[in-house]
Amino acid sequence: MNNWFNKNGIHLAIIAFFVVITFAYFSPVLVGKAPAQSDVIQSQAMQKEIMDFKEKDGKAPLWTNQMFGGMPAYQIWVPYAYNGATYGIALITKALPNPTGTVLLLLLGAYFLFIVLKVNPWLAAAGAIAFTFTMYNFVLIASGHSSKALAIGFFAPIIASILLTLRGRYWYGASLTALFLALEIRTNHVQMTYYLMLAIFIFVIVEFYQAFKSKTVSNLLKSFAFLAFSVAIAIMINASLLWSTAEYAKETNRGKSNLTATESSPAEKGAGMSKEYAYQWSQGVGESFTFLIPDLYGGASGIDKLVKPEGNMYKAVSEITGGDPTQTAQAIQQLGSQLNMQQYWGEKPFTQGGYYFGAIICFLFVFGLFIVRSQLKWWILATTVLFILLSFGRHFPLVSDLFFDYFPLYNKFRAVESILAVVGLMVPILAILAIKEIQDGNVDQKVLIKKLTWSAGITGGFALIVAIVPTLFFSFKASNHLQIVQALTQTLQNNASIAQKIANGLVEDRIAIGRADALRSFFFVVIGFGIVWAFITKKLNAQLALGLLALAVLVDMWQVDRRYLNNQNFEYKKTASDFFKPRDVDNFIMADKDPNFRVFDATINTFSDASTSNFHKTIGGYHAAKLKRFDELIQHQFTKSVNQDVLDMLNTKYIITQDQQNGSYKMQRNATAAGNAWFVQSVQFAKNADEEMKAISSFDAKKEAIVDESFKNSIDTKRLGTGQEGFIKLTNYNPDHLTYEYSTAKDVIAVFSEIYYDKGWKMYIDGVEKPYFRADYVLRAAQLEAGNHKLEFIFHPTSYYTGEKISLAGSILLLAGLGFGFYSEEKKKKKAVKA
Repeated sequence: MNNWFNKNGIHLAIIAFFVVITFAYFSPVLVGKAPAQSDVIQSQAMQKEIMDFKEKDGKAPLWTNQMFGGMPAYQIWVPYAYNGATYGIALITKALPNPTGTVLLLLLGAYFLFIVLKVNPWLAAAGAIAFTFTMYNFVLIASGHSSKALAIGFFAPIIASILLTLRGRYWYGASLTALFLALEIRTNHVQMTYYLMLAIFIFVIVEFYQAFKSKTVSNLLKSFAFLAFSVAIAIMINASLLWSTAEYAKETNRGKSNLTATESSPAEKGAGMSKEYAYQWSQGVGESFTFLIPDLYGGASGIDKLVKPEGNMYKAVSEITGGDPTQTAQAIQQLGSQLNMQQYWGEKPFTQGGYYFGAIICFLFVFGLFIVRSQLKWWILATTVLFILLSFGRHFPLVSDLFFDYFPLYNKFRAVESILAVVGLMVPILAILAIKEIQDGNVDQKVLIKKLTWSAGITGGFALIVAIVPTLFFSFKASNHLQIVQALTQTLQNNASIAQKIANGLVEDRIAIGRADALRSFFFVVIGFGIVWAFITKKLNAQLALGLLALAVLVDMWQVDRRYLNNQNFEYKKTASDFFKPRDVDNFIMADKDPNFRVFDATINTFSDASTSNFHKTIGGYHAAKLKRFDELIQHQFTKSVNQDVLDMLNTKYIITQDQQNGSYKMQRNATAAGNAWFVQSVQFAKNADEEMKAISSFDAKKEAIVDESFKNSIDTKRLGTGQEGFIKLTNYNPDHLTYEYSTAKDVIAVFSEIYYDKGWKMYIDGVEKPYFRADYVLRAAQLEAGNHKLEFIFHPTSYYTGEKISLAGSILLLAGLGFGFYSEEKKKKKAVKA
């Protein structure tokens, strides 16, 4: 045991150091606080019905009617209890206070990678700090993108495990690859996983090329065979998640449009989302210099840095407010929100922060390009260049459009700038490998000093030029600056002089922000240069030099990260119920004992806000992957004006409005709401989705059903009665199990105010499964036989339930693989000791 501690003492010390800096940074968690993450609160509101029924029944439903009329719960909250990775994720996110578990994962995962790369432990610690404290990771945590940050946390250990496998440690490396890949997939952030897989694809190409040159293809193929086994196990473990997600994705706004291109719909004719939508958050070409100079483009959207009395814009605005501090701050706030006169001047609609990789790390990355001999350099360089070009999106369509149009699944993701999360790992890897190259002693000292000076000159020199002459390369003006000035002039009653003065003040403030950070980056490059120069010339021993380097990197990144995530971001833990307080109208509506009706809240941006979902089943909500048909319904029936007929068919029983005079909330009961289910007198067939959408623009939902001709075989019109002499009513409500009773003298067509989704919903009459079809573009309908009967709709998707069995088998195989992998590794070590 003592021998084990002696061998691993330094690793334990570094892990302890990671724990200390994590809890030091997030010290508010020690008193029970957590980040005030708006997205987390929104998620809790989305999950309200799911969690209520989970508490009541001990089982979470797989469907919820709380948002957009109804949708699968796959991308909201599903337990996946037979997926072993579920418990691994819970260990990270639940065992430690949020977000310390995620940050420790980032640190330890990256440390593991650098140790696999045979880097000195303290240098590995510096690399882990550089990757973990990359600004983007902390911006994600601050904004509540927890699953995204978690997915990024598994990047490094996956790559490390692949490298172990390629080095001939087949069972050990492959079993770890399966483990970390399974956890990566289970985070359920498909976009981040996709970008990682794209980077690994490039890695495979580079490895094949190198193996072909060195005639070691057979060894590489053996490693890939083990890795294929790893991928298969990881997929098995996540079978229920992947199957249900893939099935659902085709039916969402990420899938193919149901309407033709001639319709006034934002959706494109093909599958995937529109380029305009996908490219909204494209990285500006010039913004890439924020890798080196953090707030060169002003930092996050907002006015925080503009409301300081010493600011130029503040002084200009104070001339029209009489110098009153409160009025001046309010005026700047108004200009920021109405005219977008903010500190950020890039091309994104807004941003919560950029992609600062660290001045020292950028300097060492350039150094690595000069001196690193490892073949990993070519993978890192190829991935970095390609991913930066892809992050430009609409600013560099030559590459982006090629991938968007032809590369599988690429057009399913928006915010293309987030591919830079992978670059945030590539840059520190090459930077650390550069220092390792010095340690290995394979490069002449004079050559090292020369290349080091060049690297410092490139990075530090650029930062110094920006600090001295900031406008040489950058305008510090948004692309619509002239239009903003014109709008400001009109706002100020055509006072062009003061408008120009305020606009100039804004630009001067942006220049000051950029200049300060450029000077800051220059000094950190100088510090990094000094430490590495002293290390090369042996003025400092290795341990001291690497320790100082790790400290310098930490100080650099820590200071910038605190701008975006600091103690002010923390508050005592709140739930959605604490955050969203019920109004009088909410209390009145909740007193209605009808188990399944909907609410239209016109007081909020109802189709991009989940707050009302905390109290009611709504036709709105917030979700990035809503059902495509419902999204099309929103675009055509609610965007320009609210279609009362569509409100009726969705059983919208209450409408909430707000008095513009006094701000009071009002509730209007919709007397024409169609109810949970009803019999219609006639059926009108539509040739396609376009005709269907047009027909529901004006119709009486209670009297007629609009049905696509593809369902004509499901209806026998010769046997239909009007249904006026019968009834149908909902007798028992569970989100994924609805029970009705009905009575009718003749066969009838019944329409249900439930969203049609045929990937799991089954209809039973007196326990016998019967067919149903789609009506009114998004609803369920069925021809019901005469008599008194019990009707049930049960959501039992094969993708989930069969997928869970596969997940269980995969989890068992993973445990067996890990056991054998560690056994074989231990066996090899014992053989090596004996030898």
